[in-house]
Amino acid sequence: MSQPEEMYQCQTVNCGYIYDPDRGERKGKIKKGVPFKDIPEDWRCPVCGATKAAFKPLGGPGSVIEENAGSA
Repeated sequence: MSQPEEMYQCQTVNCGYIYDPDRGERKGKIKKGVPFKDIPEDWRCPVCGATKAAFKPLGGPGSVIEENAGSA
């Protein structure tokens, strides 16, 4: 499994899809091992259709964890 800093989660309401580079993304034909930053800009969330801008990393700077820690 990838490190949290390599995994990105969709932030749209009722989605929460997590892109894991170790798994890739079959619907969008993203092969295993492709980092989130290297996914084409026109790629969409396979669950809700959101753009890459709707995603945040699970760990590290600008991450979901960092944001939640700041609001506690």
